[in-house]
Amino acid sequence: MPLSEMQGTRPCCGSGADERCEFVLGIVQTDGFRRNGNSQAAVDETTSYCNLKAVKRRLKAMSEDQPKGDLMIQTMAMPADTNAAGDIFGGWVVSQMDFAAGIAAGQRAHGRVVTIAIDAMKFIRPVRVGDLVCVYTDIENIGTTSMKIHVEAWVQRDRFGKHEKVTDALFTFVSVDPHGHPVPVPKP
Repeated sequence: MPLSEMQGTRPCCGSGADERCEFVLGIVQTDGFRRNGNSQAAVDETTSYCNLKAVKRRLKAMSEDQPKGDLMIQTMAMPADTNAAGDIFGGWVVSQMDFAAGIAAGQRAHGRVVTIAIDAMKFIRPVRVGDLVCVYTDIENIGTTSMKIHVEAWVQRDRFGKHEKVTDALFTFVSVDPHGHPVPVPKP
C-alpha cells in the first residue's frame, strides 16, 4: 500500500497527542523498483506505530540508501582533481553534477539549456581518488521555460566498494534558443 493510501485510512484511537496508542500501520519499505522516477512502497503489517510521522521518518531514512532518479553519468575521481588534503575538489563534483543535469535538461527540452541556479547543496562525505562517481538526475518540475532537476552524487569507494551518497542539490535550467532567449519547454 503506498504511503499516500495509508494516510487517513487507519485513524489513531482518538487519544491526545501526548498519549501513546498503538495500531497496526506498518513499516514502509522500498521494493527497489521505480516507476516514473518514484519508489514503490510495500507495507510490513507486523509492526505498530502510533502515527504517520514514524512511517515518514523510516521512508526518508530508507531513501538515503538508494539513489533517486536515473543514472546520467559515471566517472573516475583522479589525482589531478584533488585539493591539498588529497580529497577531490568540491567544485569538480559540482561540475559533474552540472554536466549530468544539463544532459537530462537538454534531453527533456530537445535543445539548448543553461544553468541558472543551484539550490541547497550540502556535502555529506568527501570524494577520494579512485572513487567511481555516479550522478543521478530526477526532473522534479517543469515550468514554461524552466526545469528543476534534483541531482545526487554517489560514489563507489575504490571503484568496487561501498555505495555512498556524497551530496545532492536542486539545479534549475532554462531552455533557450540559439540566441540565448528563453523558449518554452516542449510538452511531452
